[in-house]
Amino acid sequence: MSTIRERNRELILRAASEEFADKGFAATKTSDIAAKAGLPKPNVYYYFKSKDNLYREVLESIIEPILQASTPFNPAGVPAEVLAGYIRSKIRISRDLPFASKVFASEIMHGAPHLSPEQVEQLNAQARHNIACIQTWIDRGLIAPLDPHHLMFSIWAATQTYADFDWQIASITGKAKLEDVDYEAAAQTIVRLVLKGCEPDR
Repeated sequence: MSTIRERNRELILRAASEEFADKGFAATKTSDIAAKAGLPKPNVYYYFKSKDNLYREVLESIIEPILQASTPFNPAGVPAEVLAGYIRSKIRISRDLPFASKVFASEIMHGAPHLSPEQVEQLNAQARHNIACIQTWIDRGLIAPLDPHHLMFSIWAATQTYADFDWQIASITGKAKLEDVDYEAAAQTIVRLVLKGCEPDR
């Protein structure tokens, strides 16, 4: 029974991610989510109680991987290894959770109305920790004296674009859909650009 429950919840979450990413919260109907999941509409309410709860669960599904991506950040770490690992983790999120990533990006662009104060503080605390770590490396002369805030913002923008603009990227590259090789090429390119840009001034 638990396996069926988990499977149905996963089907609904995946369908909800796609619908919310495509239409936004207000325009999305639970009936459309149920149809995409291939389940009766009452199942959506049985597992998630309301559309609001389901939307929050979609956000939860992406917040945890975002927080985990920063695990390597610590002042004692090797900057090149930490930054490369972080970039690769962010690219994997765009590859594996593209719809939830789009929902999260839209939520942030609208001022995070559905995120709890605790979630906002978690995300902000993570960013502050990463930025402080980068500043420590700068102070020790391990990387160039860049603005650590804008270095972090640049990494976010470069990696998030592979979720938000995947259709455009696929269209320009002449593909129906981005493949693993494309995400690997993206990771290698962004890592090279960031690490070269962070090399200490001679």
